[in-house]
Amino acid sequence: MKRRDNEVTGQQISSSMPYYVYILQAADNMLYTGTTKNIEERVARHNRGGGGRFTKGRRPLKLIYYEELNSLKSAMAREIQIKRLPRLKKLELIKKQ
Repeated sequence: MKRRDNEVTGQQISSSMPYYVYILQAADNMLYTGTTKNIEERVARHNRGGGGRFTKGRRPLKLIYYEELNSLKSAMAREIQIKRLPRLKKLELIKKQ
């Protein structure tokens, strides 16, 4: 992980942000799983109608679960794992958070 000093405080800051795997609940109770670097912006984009055909007609969307991961590779692998789960297992995962 690359690091650099913050010019204002002198503290080291990370130049790489974490990745997130998230689950959204749509207005019709369908679940959508995705990956992003900026979870707030991504959810807002989904709710503006961008970011995918599946979510476009199912607004409003509510963030109901997320996990933070250290790399895009691990986030994408986790997204695939979650997408393969049956709905009931996804709901159990959400309840545990």
